Amino acid sequence: MEKKQGFFSALKDEVVRGLSPSRSRASSPARSGSPMTGLLRRKKRNHHGNGHGGQLVAQPDALIGRSGSLRPVMEGPDPDGGELGDSKRVGSGLGQWMRGQLSRTPSVSSVAHNNNKRSDLRLLLGVMGAPLAPLHVSTSDPFPHLSIKDTPIETSSAQYILQQYTAASGGQKLQNSIKNAYAMGKVRMVASEFETATKVMKTRNASRCAESGGFVLWQMNPDMWYVELAVGGSKVHAGCNGKLVWRHTPWLGAHTAKGPVRPLRRALQGLDPRSTASMFTNARCIGERRINGEDCFILKLCADPQTLKARSEGPAEIIRHVLFGYFSQKTGLLVHIEDSHLTRIQSNGGDAVYWETTINSFLDDYRPVEGIMIAHSGRSVVTLFRFGEMAMSHTKTKMEEAWTIEEVAFNVPGLSMDCFIPPADLRSGTISEACELPHDERGRGGGIAVAAHRAKVAALEKEHNANVDSLTWKMEV
Repeated sequence: MEKKQGFFSALKDEVVRGLSPSRSRASSPARSGSPMTGLLRRKKRNHHGNGHGGQLVAQPDALIGRSGSLRPVMEGPDPDGGELGDSKRVGSGLGQWMRGQLSRTPSVSSVAHNNNKRSDLRLLLGVMGAPLAPLHVSTSDPFPHLSIKDTPIETSSAQYILQQYTAASGGQKLQNSIKNAYAMGKVRMVASEFETATKVMKTRNASRCAESGGFVLWQMNPDMWYVELAVGGSKVHAGCNGKLVWRHTPWLGAHTAKGPVRPLRRALQGLDPRSTASMFTNARCIGERRINGEDCFILKLCADPQTLKARSEGPAEIIRHVLFGYFSQKTGLLVHIEDSHLTRIQSNGGDAVYWETTINSFLDDYRPVEGIMIAHSGRSVVTLFRFGEMAMSHTKTKMEEAWTIEEVAFNVPGLSMDCFIPPADLRSGTISEACELPHDERGRGGGIAVAAHRAKVAALEKEHNANVDSLTWKMEV
């Protein structure tokens, strides 16, 4: 028997409106619109129901609960810093009171989950958002001719492999005609595993815990690029105007990158064959390996000591950075990239701590775009390995990223140097790569208690003085 709408029915409707997810998102400043966001929304509407990439990136709308449920959207503060509701809205106080009556006591586990989720997102964006290639390369430098005389066979073999790669990617003449490029894609990131000397914590139901988003990449000769990546309500910008590389994150602001100008690693993942070939110009062929059923040649490239020294700063020293490229013997294309760099951090009066960051990227679905072969999908597995201080105190964090490329265009009209101007609030000092290392150590799904005496990297922050800018390395104990 249907009842008439009474006081409690009206109260329920009021609570539902007060706790609506759309209302919470609208009041969150971190979710404000941007040109890239609008572009991604248009792409979402255009590709709705398309099977391409459907399994890779979940639609955001599917993650939003129905507003007709009395269950609160989240318990605790908004991860993006916004409030759950608009306090100026009529009845919002009643909604908050009713929410408190329904929940009775705050859920500590939910608050901890939200905190872990924010930490995971910061780690994902810090490490995988906009990593750089090991060395400086310029697309204006002429590509070396194949030389066999008085050349070690490892070097001459590498040059031959690069000649085959250039031909398979569209040819040097066509690549030289490219003045600028644009690419847009979708990404999906997740922190999948955390390991200590005694326990291994794996993320349960990683597909639900993954953060989805997208990116836009612009490139222009010589050596200019700009990338904007938005995932989980947070956004990372990075760019290069040909003279300096800068980066902006919500937690560190805008800073110039330490060391020489280097290409964006994401561009080497099947989007920029010319820069990729230039990167491996001085590489050596060290053998063969089978990758995903394909026989591949392996080219190895090591960053020189001068570059490593220029990238180091203060107590953070970059010891090595090695890049491996796996080129298919069948197609000549690059199908796998592996790079690893080791950072040594010396604390004041304490033992040194080492961080090894390894990124394995698999490139797939090569298709021609205006004659240039572009990898339209791929995935990366990132491992952060921390050791030192004392025996049996290591930690290892595993992260994964999958991406698809939605649009690619070359020689876009109207693109100029003005599109690559650094932000106005760019700080004059630099910030080292060690700042993107994890700021805390804990496990997923409840966490792992870690010894309280372990030193943890907090940040490299600029202290602005009227006369001198000094860098301060802060340690948490």
